[in-house]
Amino acid sequence: MGKRPPITNRVRELREEHGKMSQAALGDAVGVTRHTIIAIEQGRYSPSLETAFRIARLFGVGVEDVFGWEGE
Repeated sequence: MGKRPPITNRVRELREEHGKMSQAALGDAVGVTRHTIIAIEQGRYSPSLETAFRIARLFGVGVEDVFGWEGE
């Protein structure tokens, strides 16, 4: 099993706060698949910068309100 990227996120929490938006609906809105959203939420995949901005703007927050860094 590979090491998880040091990126944390609040994507699932924000989806819940926005009318319990589905993973598929979020994926459609930002141009990625539902599987990509699942992987992002589980911390198995770090989104591109463009996708990170699209997610943040959709929820009306800044990128750092969605994604964090668990750096050393």
